[in-house]
Amino acid sequence: MKLLEGKTAIITGGSRGIGKGIVETFVKHGANVAFTYNSSKESADAIASDLSKEGVKVKAYQSNAANFEDSQELAAEVLKEFGSIDILINNAGITKDNLLMRISEEDFDKVIEVNLKSVFNMTKAVQRAMLKQRKGSIINMSSVVGVKGNAGQTNYAASKAGIIGFTKSVALELGSRDIRCNAIAPGFIETEMTGKLNEETVQSWREAIPLKRGGSPEDIANACVFLASDLSGYITGQVLNVDGGMLT
Repeated sequence: MKLLEGKTAIITGGSRGIGKGIVETFVKHGANVAFTYNSSKESADAIASDLSKEGVKVKAYQSNAANFEDSQELAAEVLKEFGSIDILINNAGITKDNLLMRISEEDFDKVIEVNLKSVFNMTKAVQRAMLKQRKGSIINMSSVVGVKGNAGQTNYAASKAGIIGFTKSVALELGSRDIRCNAIAPGFIETEMTGKLNEETVQSWREAIPLKRGGSPEDIANACVFLASDLSGYITGQVLNVDGGMLT
């Protein structure tokens, strides 16, 4: 059963990790997908070309969601190319971890800009199209760190907690037009980035999780499919922890 057939989704940061997993899963569910990447044009175009064979439209855009004008231009281009914007997944994000006493102002500002301001930029950019359609689903990628906090991640935690407040406010503003806005808070998700970590450390993290494993990009993608589809038509303003029970 293809839950997203005929819908068009914009997914930021879709060329690797969780974002790539969401792009692939959305295509399987019949969505047309526009995804953004930062610098790896060759691999992004290869992903788009490969997934287009599934019978849907998939296109990669080099765009910086942290830039207001870039976001406006992206939304306009996608609307022109695809004809609608039904789903927005604000997934782009970075980390610049350090203890508060060592963190620089530059590193604090950069994480807030990329992780939080990008959500404002892209939501603002698609809002008009969704208002005209009187329908839409916006999904913002927060984190368990935004819910609980974490030592050495004041900038990241602040950005991800900010996303939760933003999500709830947008849900209140746009709900009357049948535009839903929810957040997902991933726990420990195993991607190519975590693959570079010490195996012993990773295993100790797995053992601390009730389900005794790290999550996969597909685990997050499946939650996105649910929140993007009509199955969640009466759900808005919520934060869904996808963390194997980590915060239980």
